[in-house]
Amino acid sequence: MKGYIKESIISPFFKLLEASFELFVPLVVASIIDIGIANKDKDFVVQRCLILVALAVIGLCCTLLAQYYAAKAAVGFSTKVKHSLFSHIQSLSYTEIDTLGTSTMITRMTSDMNQVQSGVNLTLRLFMRSPFIVFGAMIMAFTIDVSSALVFAVAIPVLGLVVFGIMCATIPLHKRVQAKLDRVLGITRENLTGARVIRAFANEENERQEFRNATSELNFAQKFVGKISVIMNPATYAIVNIAISILIWQGAIRVDMGDLTQGQVIALYNYMSQILVELIKLANLIVTITKAVACGNRVQAVFEIEPSITDNSTIPEPVKTDISVEFRHAYLRYAGASETSLDDIDFSVKRGEVVGIIGGTGSGKTSLINLISRFYDACDGEVLVDGVNVKSYPTELLRSKIGVVPQRAVLFSGSIRENMKWGNEGATDEEIIEAITTAQALDVLESKPQGLDFVIEQGGKNLSGGQRQRFTIARALLKRPEILILDDSASALDYATDARLRASIAGLDYKPTVFIVSQRTASIANADKIVVLDDGAIVGIGAHEELLDSCLVYREIYNSQFKGEGEI
Repeated sequence: MKGYIKESIISPFFKLLEASFELFVPLVVASIIDIGIANKDKDFVVQRCLILVALAVIGLCCTLLAQYYAAKAAVGFSTKVKHSLFSHIQSLSYTEIDTLGTSTMITRMTSDMNQVQSGVNLTLRLFMRSPFIVFGAMIMAFTIDVSSALVFAVAIPVLGLVVFGIMCATIPLHKRVQAKLDRVLGITRENLTGARVIRAFANEENERQEFRNATSELNFAQKFVGKISVIMNPATYAIVNIAISILIWQGAIRVDMGDLTQGQVIALYNYMSQILVELIKLANLIVTITKAVACGNRVQAVFEIEPSITDNSTIPEPVKTDISVEFRHAYLRYAGASETSLDDIDFSVKRGEVVGIIGGTGSGKTSLINLISRFYDACDGEVLVDGVNVKSYPTELLRSKIGVVPQRAVLFSGSIRENMKWGNEGATDEEIIEAITTAQALDVLESKPQGLDFVIEQGGKNLSGGQRQRFTIARALLKRPEILILDDSASALDYATDARLRASIAGLDYKPTVFIVSQRTASIANADKIVVLDDGAIVGIGAHEELLDSCLVYREIYNSQFKGEGEI
């Protein structure tokens, strides 16, 4: 709430001021009955009625001010927390993001934060006002008549037990509701992003059933916690109405005895009614606060996750070496996995070399190149870039040396120019076109009447798979990286386009070190060095011809692709 201290004080202050004026209303009404009506004094009645109107107008002004400042503080608080949460999520490594899940993070950034915002807003407005009215009404009742006010002294603690007992019971239940909501959002996200696959396999009915099951569980959980929460209103009504009945019964006897006036009984009744109204508000507030606390705990749980990859702020001393990337007996184990995904990776790559990485599905190809950019940290051994351990680099400096084209081609909504400038914000149109030409995407650009201003839809849905891949390669090339990583990024390209792409990358004037991850032996056959992986371990390193003679795994992959078609 830093930056909103003033609003956080002003809002409850005006609410308490409004409540103070409200507590005077029963006394004014009592005076109208006992003096004005009893003495048939019309002027006195009119005068007191004008006082009631003035109290109402002043109360309204106080309420509007309180509402304004509460909303300002709550929205400002929510904005700051969302910014901090988004920033914290950005600092997490792939390990934490994989563990949390995308749908969970979206829920906590949106639904959970909206609940917390509502909770802050209502807390500033009502959390002090309602107890103030409750205890204020009790004190005012004592000023009227001590023996009658004892009813208040008994009713209020009983009401407090009911309200806070229900609150304690529902907080963990609201957490479960939000977890069920996470699952529904996760299924929804999968269905919307994978709609084409679902339709291709005619699996709509199964997905509908899964969605129905998830929403039924959410519905049951919400109904269950709702049944507990709904007890609060009838319970408070019952207790307050019993107290009012006792109060009227005692008041009638004492009026008959002459110990109390009719106006004082009416005032006591009004104070008890005020307590009833405030407790209903407080009950609803408690439900909102309960949800807000549950959601706030979920948001806090994200903040408490420490990134497994810590950033080093010190720029390391440069090392004179012709080795661009070196793996020294590196191992990788994913979080929660019982076995390592990479075992004893040990090889080096000189500057300007082209390295091919090949292996069967799940052999660890992507895991290996993720260690270079430090998306994951080796659990043992070292990975060096320019002779320095990647853990010694500031993350931004390390990744500024590397251009990564991931397996899944990701483009963002916006023009081609805007997407390309992710690689280099200051790039000119000529530089962008040069990178697009190198990536063999110039024909795609020329086919768009708008040119670089052609708007790409979210996820590049208005482009083919091959077009998306070529633009993501162009984006990485525009960065002019020292190390270029192509993670199976030409899988959607035909052999001829793939060959032209490799030739144009080989002809780059700044000669980056290139890692090509591929399932095709044709894509890496001309590499200076080929690394063959099998079940997370290196089973062969060498040139194409050497590996055909010495590496069984490489030969099997090659034969499966080119048997009967002649050699490359």
